[in-house]
Formats: sequence, C-alpha cells, structure tokens
Amino acid sequence: MANLADYNRIAVKIGSSLLVDEKTGQINQLWLASLAQDIASLTTSGKQILIISSGAIALGRGRLGLEKTHLSLAEKQACAAAGQVVLTQTYEAVLDPLGLKTAQALLTLNDTEDRRRWINARATLATLLKLGAIPIINENDTVATDEIRYGDNDRLAARVAQMCGADLLVLLSDVDGLYDADPSLDDTAQHIPEITEITPDIMSMGGDPNKERGPNKIIMGSGGMATKLQAARIATDAGCAVVITKGDAQNPLSVLANGTEKSSWFLAKTNPKLARKQWIAGSLKPKGSLVIDAGAARALAKGSSLLAAGLVRVEGHFERGDAVLILDEAGAEIGRGLAGYSADNAQAIKGLKSSDIEAQLGYDGGAALIHRDNMVLNT
Repeated sequence: MANLADYNRIAVKIGSSLLVDEKTGQINQLWLASLAQDIASLTTSGKQILIISSGAIALGRGRLGLEKTHLSLAEKQACAAAGQVVLTQTYEAVLDPLGLKTAQALLTLNDTEDRRRWINARATLATLLKLGAIPIINENDTVATDEIRYGDNDRLAARVAQMCGADLLVLLSDVDGLYDADPSLDDTAQHIPEITEITPDIMSMGGDPNKERGPNKIIMGSGGMATKLQAARIATDAGCAVVITKGDAQNPLSVLANGTEKSSWFLAKTNPKLARKQWIAGSLKPKGSLVIDAGAARALAKGSSLLAAGLVRVEGHFERGDAVLILDEAGAEIGRGLAGYSADNAQAIKGLKSSDIEAQLGYDGGAALIHRDNMVLNT
C-alpha cells in the first residue's frame, strides 16, 4: 500500500463539508489548526504542499444571510465574492504563526485548459513553491459559469496537480474512499483500498455527480464520488497518484500517514515528468519549428534548455505555449517542446545572450526558448 511519505509534491483538496460547519456556517477552527500543523510538519520534512480549497460559497452564504437550500447562479457568485476574502484570511491566520507564507491563486477552467494560460499559471505556481509559499487555490467562482454549477473542485484539484507536476493528490472528504456500492444504502458494500486501473466498472461505482448520499441527507459540497473518480482519472493519467480519505479527524494528514483509517489509493502507472513528456511527444500538433546550431544541439543532449543564442532560424507561426519542432541545420528533427516565446519574439531574440532579451523585447520572458521540462528529445 502506498504511503504519504513516498511523495514529494502533494496537492491537498479540502471539501466544504470539512472546512465549514454546516449548522453555523463558520470555519471549523480546531480542525483547520490541526491540518495546519500537519502541513508544517510535511514542509519541514522537505515536502512541497499546495492546497485546493472549497468553502468560499459556503462562507459567503453565512456572511450574506442566504439560508435557502438552492441558490441561483448570481447568488452563488455573490456568495463566492463575500466568502473568498474570509477563506484567504483564515488560511493565513493558521499557517503564518507556523512560519508558512500563503499565496492566493484563483483559477478558471480556461486557465487549466488553454495552453498559453496554463503555462503562465504553471510558472506562477512553480515559482511560489520554489520560494517556499503555500498556494491556496480555488476556482474563481465570481466569474465562472459552467463550473460553478458543478462545484467541481475535485477536477480543479486534479488539473492543478497535473499542471504543477504533483506526484500525489489527497482528496480530503466526508467519505473514507471508494466502495463497490453506496454504503449508506447497502450494508454489504465493500471498501476498495487500492485501485491500479480506473476501468469503466470502477467509474460506475461513483454513481451520479451531485447526488445526495443517503436519504434526507443534505450535502454542503456540490460534488460526490463521481467527481472524485473523474479527478482520479485525470491525475493518474498525468502520473499523479490519488488518495481519497475521510478527513474529519484532527490532524487528518497525520492520520492518513499513519494508516489508521480507511482510504482508497489510486496508483499511477508512470510519474509526472514522464507523463508530461509523453503528452508533448504524442498529443500535440506542432505549429512551427526552431532550427538550432550544433552547439545548441549538444547542449540539449546534456540536459540543457534551449536558449536564444543557439537559434538559427524560426519557421511557422506559433504563440507562447504552442508545440514546436526542434530541428538541426540539416532539417532533421531533434525533438519537440512547448515554445517559451511566440514566433515573432523568437525571431527577434535569435542569437542573443539571455541577458540581452529584456532590452530587445522590452520584457524578460525567461532565458529559455524551450525549457527542458517542456521538451522531449528523440532517442
């Protein structure tokens, strides 16, 4: 069985039902303080942590006095706006005393699906992690329309894990994992502790998204097991393992690490770096080419990023984040990757030293035409 200690970059998704008391509409302060202790312990041991947190709408509902069960889209957006500020301040209040800095990041579906916005968001989150900050990520519910109706922070968490190259996604929830039937309706339902492949049969165990679990039970969060299985499929395809566990105990990550409570682990068949390389190599249609000199080709073979100094010629029309071919001067394909600059800007900085890029373009987009993490070479 997998263990929390086996992973280094961990995305933790926190559901509304854990964070916010359903009766009072207030933050579960003692529980959150215990979670903060777990996060501090993990970071001290060298782990990098990202938090994907629901709760803005639930908190905003209380602030604005909206007690009815069903809210309109506009009301949900208003609640998100009122609740997000409380959510951010709450995490800062519990993590800062432990020496951990937080940073808010609000994302929409386009930020994780559009390649150019994806590469910008990835760079921001990677920089925050490098600087030792804890990103607190939520969907930008004040402007989202499709996703807000689904409330699908499970899928957002999977996309964030994929984007950041996390090797584990922890879904802290009000359920202790996957069962072969709904345990609130079927006493014979069997818990499944480990899943090595997400088959159609496994997906069918999730039931319908947003369906209430059990008679007369109101769910504060908007997802369900179906959305968690969708998230697990996204994440494991990206080389990121997933664990679903009941997170209402104090110090829930310590409980998970100790293995004292039930959980369901979805194992990835590859790792995030290899999965990303496979995606670049086989799933994206190149929109142009970068022709490089022999010295640059040798540098790439040694593991370097592609720099402007080694660029000989730019072919095609592409934007930042698009897939491009890397060719030698004879036209042979060396590899391919995601462009760090548009075709026009790549042409403008061709042959320049990295230190001269800002003066030429008026901004510094980084030294790499293609970063080594965004590149796959032919073998």
